[in-house]
Amino acid sequence: MKKLFVLICISTFLLSCKTPEVIINSNGSSARTNSYPSKEQVTPSASTKIDANNQASRLSIEGSLNYLASDALEGRQTGTPGIEKAAIYIENVFKENNVKPYFETYRDSFNIKDIVGYNIVGCLEGTDPNIKNEFVILGAHYDHIGTSKEVNGDSIANGANDDASGTVAVLEWAKYFAKTKSNKRSVLFTLYAAEEMGLKGSEHLAARLKSENIDLHTMINFEMIGVPRAETEILAYMTGYEKSNLAKTLNEYAGSEIIGFFPKAKEFRLFMRSDNYPFYEQFKVPAHAISTFDFTNFEYYHHVDDETEKIDFNHMTNFINKMIPALEGMINTPSKEIKMNNE
Repeated sequence: MKKLFVLICISTFLLSCKTPEVIINSNGSSARTNSYPSKEQVTPSASTKIDANNQASRLSIEGSLNYLASDALEGRQTGTPGIEKAAIYIENVFKENNVKPYFETYRDSFNIKDIVGYNIVGCLEGTDPNIKNEFVILGAHYDHIGTSKEVNGDSIANGANDDASGTVAVLEWAKYFAKTKSNKRSVLFTLYAAEEMGLKGSEHLAARLKSENIDLHTMINFEMIGVPRAETEILAYMTGYEKSNLAKTLNEYAGSEIIGFFPKAKEFRLFMRSDNYPFYEQFKVPAHAISTFDFTNFEYYHHVDDETEKIDFNHMTNFINKMIPALEGMINTPSKEIKMNNE
């Protein structure tokens, strides 16, 4: 989450998602330099396909997170070769699972002074002609801070929980819906750069989509879902809980209470400190962040020890799979029953 936490196509969707006019080459777009990696250097080490039971497997989750949080990516700071490797990895997962680019390519590029950043945006067109022009956005930030205070000779802040964990979850759901084709609404799978620089990537994408006047139904951002809460607590919590009926409705779709209220989320104003907030500002629709980090279960925020070894992969696998029926309900309900409160 944003650094302040340390206080403690379109129109009628044309005929489908926008057909790419420019295909990303295996060594990247023309804007990339020769020092950046080739596709072969970032081929996933584990299967990028959903398993035979249409569920996310621990093997796939662990393989993706091991790569994204590896030293080879040097902390995924926006504007560096390390985040370029992460971007190509995400693009490859989308390609191999037939998740199409929403724009001309998977990249939604923006500038922060002399730094070029890019969100990665994949799209699955909805299957129901009556509601396929309505969109659901699932997102997470794939950047991190690069380096941090050295500990035992290590200065790379790998960002396994923050937020490679959320990134992997979004990739797993992209695989699931690409295989099952069980999305009546259209879904954008969005991975943001420059969250660590002040939500700059999500701000850019939200404004761009607003300018295209997309019909946004809901947006959920997934932030630090790599460690479990105490057994006495609900599986996850949602920021801005009281602003909409999203948590209640997701629980109904899931058939159990998996998303709860967390008082500190309101106390620390977490609703405004992650990549959901720009979408709420632009569209004024339910746009929230879901997390399993609650300030008691993870000590390594922006720390070099935010490593893969600290991730509970059984928890991640359980969370990702329990969210599937909740997401399917949100994506497929024929009416827009998820709404802002007091409206």
